[in-house]
Amino acid sequence: MRTAEGVMRAVAVAVAVAGVVLLAGCGGSAGAHGSGAKGAEGAKGGGGARAGERPGGTPATTHLTGIAEVGPALRSRIPARSRQVVAVYGKGADSPDATVVLYDKGAKGWDRKGSWPAHNGRRGWTVDHHEDDQRSPVGVFSLTDAGGVLADPGARLPYTRSAAFTPPSYWSENTRHDFDYVVAIDYNRVPGTSPLDPTRPLGQSKGGGVWLHLDHGTGTSACVSVAKSAMAALLRALDPARHPVVVMGDRSHLSS
Repeated sequence: MRTAEGVMRAVAVAVAVAGVVLLAGCGGSAGAHGSGAKGAEGAKGGGGARAGERPGGTPATTHLTGIAEVGPALRSRIPARSRQVVAVYGKGADSPDATVVLYDKGAKGWDRKGSWPAHNGRRGWTVDHHEDDQRSPVGVFSLTDAGGVLADPGARLPYTRSAAFTPPSYWSENTRHDFDYVVAIDYNRVPGTSPLDPTRPLGQSKGGGVWLHLDHGTGTSACVSVAKSAMAALLRALDPARHPVVVMGDRSHLSS
């Protein structure tokens, strides 16, 4: 049986490790551009829905032939088995503003299930992300793991609850709740592990710790952030059986 001193030491080590992950992740450096999830979707983008508009605001938000405004380069990297896509539409190559749209594929095509204002890297986007460049990676990445400071809100993805997600006390006050809920974006990490896992298969210089997390009103280090209600909705919706992925980038890169 472990002694109280041993338990406290283990907790201290875990928090210290998590601090390293957070400093080198969403709160400091962040993930990098990589190959992402690959496959063949085969459906054409567009479909009539305008990205960035809330569900019900326009017609043709259901039964789309493909993910709106996503061109062949990224469309070809969406695995054929994926039935859920989180699309992040960046406003511009150097802009921190974005819109997140959740798509779900049914028998008749892709349906838009939700749309929320969002932020990405404070310096915009890049196709060759490196640690500390303050840009979000353009690409297609799987979504396999979640977690946060708060209790599981009903996530379908494996959810790690831990105080180790808490940002360091010296971070800005408006970031204190950024990691109450997170979904790890599978770039330069090992899928199937906690978002706190510090392993970076592509090396430290390529960054890591790119997450979906709570918004604090401005751009991030490389993550994508949305309101708390949006994160809770995404956590309840994303289903590992549907092999969810995120397709993310500025509109120019998305449409190419």
